[in-house]
Amino acid sequence: MANVNNLGLTLEQLARLTVVDHPLVQHKLSILRDEQTGTKQFRDLVRELALFEGYEATRDFELEPVQVKTPLEECTCQHLAGKKVAIVPILRAGLGMVDGILDLIPAARVGHVGMERDPKTHEPHEYYCKLPPDVEQRTCLIVDPMLATGGSATAAIQYLRDAGVRDIRLLVLVAAPEGVRAVLDFDPDVRLYTCALDRELNGSAYILPGLGDAGDRIFGTR
Repeated sequence: MANVNNLGLTLEQLARLTVVDHPLVQHKLSILRDEQTGTKQFRDLVRELALFEGYEATRDFELEPVQVKTPLEECTCQHLAGKKVAIVPILRAGLGMVDGILDLIPAARVGHVGMERDPKTHEPHEYYCKLPPDVEQRTCLIVDPMLATGGSATAAIQYLRDAGVRDIRLLVLVAAPEGVRAVLDFDPDVRLYTCALDRELNGSAYILPGLGDAGDRIFGTR
């Protein structure tokens, strides 16, 4: 696995990178990586890990006081200060993370960005995009299980910037150093969350040790 201190990032970039290393996250991630893990369990784990990661990605959401009457007395509690969220999965593997975030933020809107990687050049090509009409007013959580070269992620980030989105957070489960550097170099404000920093990319731009093709394992295809 890669060490965050060996990524060659600036202090400012390191401040925008969060590795979610909770013991339960690491335990579930080890099962996710296992080639013997079946489709249903894999899909369930992706959903669970997305929820864990969602907690970290929303940790700085602002609160405001609200009066609540319990069965015994009235008290001052806290609730979200009107924060609006959009979840934007990068198709198709990103769909596996959506329900986990919705479990956490049921009122979030969901957009979709379709990116297809050229098998020879590994460059992304957009084939579908649909966003909530007020997306520029929302905190956007881009979700995709794998961050390999960073091509699809940076293309999705640029698409959202062009749509006027100011607060963008990228949530992935497994990241290669190459993808981390590409994303943090590309956009000076985006924040990146991952459950693991893997070692490297192979010649076919697959993450090592990785977990295989996340889309195929989520949907049971080859």
